[in-house]
Amino acid sequence: MKTNSKLRLMAEAGMIAALYTVATLVLAPLSFGNIQFRASEALTLLPVFTASAVPGLTIGCIISNAVGVAMGSNIAGWLDVIFGSFATLLAAILTRMLRNIQVKGIPLLAILPPVLLNALIVGGELAVVYKLPFWLCALEVGAGELAVCIVLGIPLVLALRKTKLFDDGKAKIER
Repeated sequence: MKTNSKLRLMAEAGMIAALYTVATLVLAPLSFGNIQFRASEALTLLPVFTASAVPGLTIGCIISNAVGVAMGSNIAGWLDVIFGSFATLLAAILTRMLRNIQVKGIPLLAILPPVLLNALIVGGELAVVYKLPFWLCALEVGAGELAVCIVLGIPLVLALRKTKLFDDGKAKIER
């Protein structure tokens, strides 16, 4: 890989991390807690387009969760920094792997990793913190994640497909 390509990957990852962090923290009251509607999670579909979304989302999640702890918004604390960020990393990798399985041009299977992994991992973490039943926390987190991915994520994917950056749903800078 050329230096220019590496630099572009790092720049893309940095921009994605920044977008994720800003969207999470600006909407902090909705981003943390056992019932969440984290709008930044719409970005979890970006691995459909670029590999740089994997580190970008992970770093953005780490920063968001850590700043959330410092602000007092993230009651789950450092558990969320570790496990929530790990869930984001795994989901981004799996979303990237599922990017080519599409229904009428929509990467429907790419929605599953963020929804399922956040429901299970973050739901489990919140069940411990809030001392609530696991199934309840998993259902709350999963429902919020599904809503964000469908209401915000799919329209984001469709809008990005119309840009000049992408050609037939494949990134021109595909890696």
